[in-house]
Amino acid sequence: MEKNRCAWVTDDPLYVKYHDEEWGSLERFTDDHYLFEMLTLEGAQAGLSWITILKRRENYREAFDQFDPTIVANYGEDEKTLLLQNEGIIRNRRKIESTIKNADAFLRVQAEFGSFHAFLWKFIGGKQIVHHWREHADVPASSEMSINLSKELKKRGFTFVGPVICYSFMQAVGMINDHTTDCFLCTK
Repeated sequence: MEKNRCAWVTDDPLYVKYHDEEWGSLERFTDDHYLFEMLTLEGAQAGLSWITILKRRENYREAFDQFDPTIVANYGEDEKTLLLQNEGIIRNRRKIESTIKNADAFLRVQAEFGSFHAFLWKFIGGKQIVHHWREHADVPASSEMSINLSKELKKRGFTFVGPVICYSFMQAVGMINDHTTDCFLCTK
């Protein structure tokens, strides 16, 4: 029997797998490498479709040392040059430089709070926000929470972290559960 999914999900197997196993789930929320990966991929998506990024996800993992922020923060000009030549990722200089800069900021947040996920919890009061949107059109592009997260991240030196990117990030990592009420993953 076919499962009902959120309206944004196409029949592309990557989208289906991402939606069913990852989007809106807190399962990997305490994995800081995963959080750095998702923050990077959401920033890379700016101006593009999510499927464009999903199709390049494995290439991103390889190109950015499995999203180890300790390694990425130390990238120099040689690594930037190689990344700009890597056809498996989005070769946008600003986005690549942002990833490197964000890795350094990420490490500073980890040092201050013990982990990046501990820092994130304060933006949602320590528990997942579950919405019960009826239709995809009801889901906002940003919220007061994503605006506050964006401001705080920018203050801490992050880039490509506007309120819309932050809202998408919060959905992706499960801080916000925006599965619509007709989706089989909606928390009733």
